[in-house]
Amino acid sequence: MRRSFPLAACAAALLLGAPCAFAQSGGVEKAVGGYSFEAAAKEAPTTKDFHSADGHLTFAIVTHTAGNGFFDPVYVGATAAGNLIGAKILLLGSESPTDDPAREIEILNQIVQDPTIDGLIMTTPQVGAYNDIVKAAEAKGIPVATTNSFDATILDRSGISHTGQDASAAAIAGEALVKCLADKGIEKGSIVLPSSTAMGNIEVNNRVTSAFNAIVKGLKAAGKLDAFKVDAGPENTGIDTNPNDPVNGIVTLFESRGDVVGAFAGNNVFTPALAKAVAQTGKTGKICAYGFDLGPAQQDALKSGDLTGALGQQPFLQGFYPVMQLYLQIDRGISAANLDTRAQLVTKETVSKVGKRFEN
Repeated sequence: MRRSFPLAACAAALLLGAPCAFAQSGGVEKAVGGYSFEAAAKEAPTTKDFHSADGHLTFAIVTHTAGNGFFDPVYVGATAAGNLIGAKILLLGSESPTDDPAREIEILNQIVQDPTIDGLIMTTPQVGAYNDIVKAAEAKGIPVATTNSFDATILDRSGISHTGQDASAAAIAGEALVKCLADKGIEKGSIVLPSSTAMGNIEVNNRVTSAFNAIVKGLKAAGKLDAFKVDAGPENTGIDTNPNDPVNGIVTLFESRGDVVGAFAGNNVFTPALAKAVAQTGKTGKICAYGFDLGPAQQDALKSGDLTGALGQQPFLQGFYPVMQLYLQIDRGISAANLDTRAQLVTKETVSKVGKRFEN
């Protein structure tokens, strides 16, 4: 009986300076059903002529504020996904630096009538305001995906994919704030959570509530809740602060309380304002100030110490995944699937790692 000794032979070959390759085992050449994976992985011949029948796919992504930089990585992610599948991506949104759902809806009403559109991606910060858009798109056979802000009541919610960060992720900032207080040896004072329900963004309201609950829970667990006054307004959705003049609003809030040792802001309007208020009142490094998003203003504030920490929601994914989801619905008939982009806590020590590939 003849035997081979591949390991011994390979070792001998290596001693002689010759390369040695092992044969792979466990490889799968074709599906159990008999078809080849190579053939099955190819795009369907009808995909490029879906809906508009113009030889290529065109997706539109519309956001409620393109003017403050937060959605820049979202647009990058959507463009990257479009390049991978050979789709044209229209990057649209309100020009305002603050939340502007009304302008977004105006753009959506225009784009849904565009005969070249094969898929629609939109943010939905104003609950109940997008049903007519969904109805119009579905009547034309255009699939819809939502991203960033979540409207649980939207028409055909179970048939529409959503990519975004669950508001409960704000608890991470609340927990970090409690730890920061302990690290600084702060034993008492006020913790304020400024915001504005007038902006109509339910997601922001829920973030503030989640952060508030986490702060209260953390202080209670440490046996220190009675020493602090944690204030997020009467409904725990934020102390009402003017979104059109948020810096002065927060400065006034600090001055009126007199003993602010911690603060949390839940969006891209109030977080930079919180940082400026911290600097103006001379509280840099003295209080625990946490916010949301990782735009240029937030990164500068983290570097200067005006912000202790900020939560990113990995917005690159919020552009990339919806494009791929729509493509999979069109090309593969895959049902809508959701993606939670989670949270990324960034501090002065880690801010230099942010945005290396336009991902944050």
